Amino acid sequence: MAVTASTSVVSAAPVTTQSIDVSSIVSQLMTVESQPVTMLQQQEAGYQTKLTALGTVNGALTSFQTAVQGLTSASQFQALNAFSSSSAVGVSAATGAALGNYSVGVSALAQAQSLVATGQTSSTAAIGAGSPTTLSFTFGTISGGTLSNGSYSGATFTPNGNGVKTLTIDSSNNSLSGIANAINAANMGVSASIVNDGSATPYRLVLTSASGASNSMQIAVSGDATLSSLLSENPAGTQSLSQTTAGQNAQLTVNGISVTQSSNTVTNAIHGLTFTLNGTTTTPATVSVSNNTTGIASAVDSFVTAYNALNTAVQGVSSYNSSTSTGGVLMGDPMINAIQTQMHAALNNAISNTTSTYTTLDAIGVTFQKDGSLAVDTTKLNNAINTNASDIASLFSTVGKASDSLITYSGATASTQPGSYAVNVSQLATQGNLKGSTAAGLTITQNSNDTLNLLVDGIATTVVIPPGTYTAASLATQIQSMINGSSGLTAAGKSVSVTQNAGVLSVTANDYGAASSVILGASSGGSAAAGLFGTATPVSGVDVAGTINGATATGNGQLLTSTTGSSNGLAVQVTGGTTGSRGTVGYSQGYAVTLNSLANSLLDPYSGPLAAETNGINTTVAGINSQIATWQTRLTGIQQALTAQYSALNTTLGTMSQTSSYLTQQLSQLLR
Repeated sequence: MAVTASTSVVSAAPVTTQSIDVSSIVSQLMTVESQPVTMLQQQEAGYQTKLTALGTVNGALTSFQTAVQGLTSASQFQALNAFSSSSAVGVSAATGAALGNYSVGVSALAQAQSLVATGQTSSTAAIGAGSPTTLSFTFGTISGGTLSNGSYSGATFTPNGNGVKTLTIDSSNNSLSGIANAINAANMGVSASIVNDGSATPYRLVLTSASGASNSMQIAVSGDATLSSLLSENPAGTQSLSQTTAGQNAQLTVNGISVTQSSNTVTNAIHGLTFTLNGTTTTPATVSVSNNTTGIASAVDSFVTAYNALNTAVQGVSSYNSSTSTGGVLMGDPMINAIQTQMHAALNNAISNTTSTYTTLDAIGVTFQKDGSLAVDTTKLNNAINTNASDIASLFSTVGKASDSLITYSGATASTQPGSYAVNVSQLATQGNLKGSTAAGLTITQNSNDTLNLLVDGIATTVVIPPGTYTAASLATQIQSMINGSSGLTAAGKSVSVTQNAGVLSVTANDYGAASSVILGASSGGSAAAGLFGTATPVSGVDVAGTINGATATGNGQLLTSTTGSSNGLAVQVTGGTTGSRGTVGYSQGYAVTLNSLANSLLDPYSGPLAAETNGINTTVAGINSQIATWQTRLTGIQQALTAQYSALNTTLGTMSQTSSYLTQQLSQLLR
């Protein structure tokens, strides 16, 4: 039997090119590799959130400090209300004014003297030859005599002792306008203006002094004769000017007591009260002074509001919210807890060493609530205000009070601790003095005995006394006026008082202390020293001396300042009294002062806890950023390596695919 053989042909499957998505694979692998960076970034975000929260606390604490700083002054709690029943009498009250009702009647208002010069045809034309001419203004009181058509006859003029004011007129300003401008520029208490009266010589110079009978003017002119004939004015002699209004004092009564003042603004009739006289009265005005209860309540409310704003801000970043079951970013933070603890402790502690009847906030109706905020019981606060309003100041502000009426608390420093400190005075401050050894000669002759050289508190001054025959009292007034009018003393704010006793002159510096002195200067031609003071020996002033809190204090004039111990920086002014024990000075710091100091320490940019924690977090964030940067450099290398690796694999797969395709084709050819 024949065998038939058959041949089978094997067909290869079609070959496709193999490749991989390198980008996708590398991206997925890099996601895994980047997990450490992701974790670091999450940590950084958490720290940044904490920094934002710390910034919120810092800002709230700063706002709180600003608010309480305005309450550290006792004046915020000691404002007074003053009311007048008549528009003729205005009134205002300063801290310390006595509460009560006063009867104020006004029979005359103060007015200023006005003098008018002879009319001129022009306000700008030169008057006189233009040679340098000195105008000397002396202010004082016109007494006796009669006034007719603007001029006095038989009157006397007594200087008020406030000095002689001078100015120079020359060719640059010898017109009517120039003279007016020069007088106004001298700022000597005289105002000058020009009035056009419509006549043939219409331009008239008008001079107006300060109000009051003792501010009437005497004008001496030395130089140009034409100016002298226009401007010389001596109520007891030659009068070139015409008086249109006489200087006059205000006449009033306060609780039935007659009071005379040179101004319609009366500041020294009752301590702490200023009366503004607007008119006369037929019936005395009733002036009432009472505590400004609204102002005190407002100050307390502002304190509570400021604290509650701080409490809300701190609670917002540190407390647990039960409704959302989430805690604040700074919940449990020891530093925030410490701030809250310190704030609560400061507000719960009673004020020590105070002279006030109130020592706690609760005493005036301010208490803590469950949420940590403060609330005000207005009824209790109003009762406290009505009972003893002045004592509320010591609950909040710095208060110092001396038991001796002639010792006044002057100030303290950050070093001063609250306490009650004994004051002992071993030496009272005195003023420098120059007292004549014999009665003064009363006749002054020009270029003979009219020049007096003095050193007042070390400042040289020379005065030339107008010639004439004086009484001892008028000579003392004249010398005082000229000394106090000297430019050197005026610029330095110095002055003297000149008195006489049985004709013996005495010059006393108005300042106290070792720097206070009055010394006769070097003699010169026309010296009046010997004739006025004989062989007088000057006596320098001395500073106050004593102890505060048992330790020697530093004296400067009447000011005695502690320099050691818990009273360091405490200063008191000793204005009189005797040597020896002078009682105590109580010094206390209220809640606003304490909290302001606490806020200072918490906000200190170098050593404060907020700055320390913020700096610590910033350092940590910087470290994290450094790690992230290192990782990112490393990841860049890893990504490059993976990309290269999988790109090579992709290439290999592509080559293998081509080889497979070639072999398949060859096998197919062989099997045909």
